[in-house]
Order: sequence, then C-alpha cells, then structure tokens
Amino acid sequence: MLVFKFGGASVKDAAGIVNLAQIVKKYSHQKLLIVVSAMGKTTNALEKLTKAYVDGSENLNAIYAEVKEYHHHILTELFEPSHPIFNQIANTFVEIDWMIEEEPHDDYDFVYDQIVSIGELVSTRIVAAYLNQTGIKTQWLDVRGYIHTDNNYREGNVDWNKTRANIQQDIPALLDKGMVVTQGFLGGTSENFTTTLGREGSDYTASIFAACLDAESVTTWKDVPGILNADPKFFDDTIKFDELSYAEAIEMTYYGASVIHPKTIKPLQNAKIPLLVKSFTDPDAEGTIIKETAVANFKKPVIILKQNQVLLSLSARDYSFISEDHLSDIFKLFSQNQVKVNVMQTSALSFTVCFDLYPERFEKLLSGLSSNFKVRYNDNLTLITVRHYKVSALKELTDDKIVLLEQISRNTAQVVVK
Repeated sequence: MLVFKFGGASVKDAAGIVNLAQIVKKYSHQKLLIVVSAMGKTTNALEKLTKAYVDGSENLNAIYAEVKEYHHHILTELFEPSHPIFNQIANTFVEIDWMIEEEPHDDYDFVYDQIVSIGELVSTRIVAAYLNQTGIKTQWLDVRGYIHTDNNYREGNVDWNKTRANIQQDIPALLDKGMVVTQGFLGGTSENFTTTLGREGSDYTASIFAACLDAESVTTWKDVPGILNADPKFFDDTIKFDELSYAEAIEMTYYGASVIHPKTIKPLQNAKIPLLVKSFTDPDAEGTIIKETAVANFKKPVIILKQNQVLLSLSARDYSFISEDHLSDIFKLFSQNQVKVNVMQTSALSFTVCFDLYPERFEKLLSGLSSNFKVRYNDNLTLITVRHYKVSALKELTDDKIVLLEQISRNTAQVVVK
C-alpha cells in the first residue's frame, strides 16, 4: 500500500482539489491512504483567530467570517448547493463557535490546538466528498482516534504502542474497500482532546501511518519539483537532488529545511520505507527519493534559512563561571517552556542560544531566567545554516549583514545575522 500527503498549497482552491483527484485516480488500483493538510493559508488564519480570541480582540468575528467564506467559496465551485457537504462543514465549524462563546482556557497551547485543528478537519471532509463525487470510492477518517498522544499541546508526543495497535486493527480493512482520506498534523489525547504534532506536522502523520502499515512508500506532494539545495523563494540558482540519504535528510530537517517536518524521517528509516518528494503540478516528473543510500556528491552547498529568530545571552549575577549546574537549570527552563535551541555557544561568563520566537513561550522563559541570570537578547534575526559549505559561499551569504554569532564544524556552518 501507498501513503500520499498533500500540503496546503496543493488544496488551496477548487482547482487544486480537482488536480489532487486527477493524481490519485492514477493509483485507483492501489491501496492508498491520503493525508491532507489545511487548505492554503488556513492554519495561519486560524492562528490569528486563536490570538484574537485569547486577547479579546474586536476583529475576532471578522477573521472567523473570512475563514468560513474562503471554504464556502471552494464548496460552491465543487458541489451543487444541495450536496450534504455544506452541512457537514457548517457542523465542523460549530466546534469553534462553541469555544469562542466561552472564556478562554488558561493554557494558550490547549486553545490553539482545539481551534487550529479545524482546518484539517474541514479540508479532508471536502477532499473526501469530492473524490466520492468523481467516482473514487473514499472513506473519511478522523485521525484523532488513531494517532494517540500525550497532553503536550502543540507538540504532542505519540504513544506508538497504542497508535500502532489501533491503526493495524482498523485501517487495512478500510483500505480493502477504497481510498482513505485523513488529517495531517493532528492527534488525540486519552481525554478526547485534540493535539497537534508541531507546525507543518502532516509529513510526520504520513510517516506514522506508513510505518504502522508497512507501506511500500510515502509520497509528499509539494509545489517544488523535489528537494532543492535552497529555498527558491530566496535563491534563484537552486538545484534539485534526485536522491538523498535518510541521514542527510535528517540533518537538513533538523537545521530547519521546511520541505519536510523534522520528525518525518525516523519512522521511515527504521522501517526502511522510502520517501518521495514530488511536484503536484508535474506529477509524472521524478522528484527526489530519500532512502538508505551512499552520501551524495554535493555540487552546491545546502542553504537553510530560519527567520524570526532570537539570540539570547545569559550570565550569572555574581560573575561566576557558567557551570554545569547553571546549564542544567537553563535547559530545564527551556524544556518546561517548549523552546528548542537551534544554536548554542558557551564562554567562561556567558551562555548564548538562538531559537525560534514564539511570543507566549518566550515571555514565560524570560520570566524564569531573569530570576537567576542577567539576560540580554536580540530578536528579528535570521539563522543561516550551510551544509557542505565553502568559505566563498559563506562569505557571499553574510557580506551585507551584521554577524552576531558564528559556529563552524567540518560539514556545517551556522551564522546568526541581522
């Protein structure tokens, strides 16, 4: 059997859903499980809605109306007005209606997951309904009953034993009857609350299902021809990799390459399942395959940009050395506030870290650190990571920028710049 994952760009409008149906129709003779993300920029819009709700903002209803109207417009292009999908989508949005009528829960991450998850629930219902309408027999599946996580909202940790047992018990029989469409990015707790697996986590969802079902392969359909050495939004002269090893793909995702979620590779590598990255605009093209293979010959360095970074420096208030005890206290606070370190550097009197800015988490982290340390930080920075770098390429990338931190090893250079 095969697992396909379609991201938000592939289903951003009615034409995208029609294109998805044309792609999967070619695989009608195969057992196929399809993982679908929220449509277009819906997740961003629902993040704005969550913040407006928690902040008590006046534009809450306007943001919400725009989200609903966006989906309604797609529905009207794909279905007759009498189709039951209209009521199904309205009923799905009711989950948000109920939530925003109440006072916000104290835990922002909990609120985030309950609201933002609606994007995937809506998109998959639309995709499944359209596939059935075009004669492709399809079953809609609520992933929250199959991918089980703890209560770590916005970064749910998968209970693999329970997840594997449930998937293996039910999904093979469903696949015998037709295609299955389910949500990426989501999980469920033992209390039946919704969790998310981390931003852009739909790739991870696909790899979980593939590993549990011993799939032949996973294909993630993107708006790029495969995995490139750099983001084409920022660089003109990119090249595509035809083949990458699991190890190289893990390194690239760890450093922030956005084409694949960081947790995607490990389940596939363990099960020896290849991952294909292909273009939904040119589905017959080869794309990139990630598998167990020798290290590629990198003709160009791999360049990864992470924006919206914070560079934070800590020093002891009594000017003592940064000891192992200090580092233990610091990392405990980072862990408690779910802040992941992208780069770190230690000197005698200071400890410096670079990480993604999540305002709510950052405020709590600052509060915890300030009680024992002097804290200085810069925000709105960019982290440039260059794999298989050449000194000339590194110089070119940093020439017109202020370098605040630099770290170089044999294969990888990382530079934090303003």
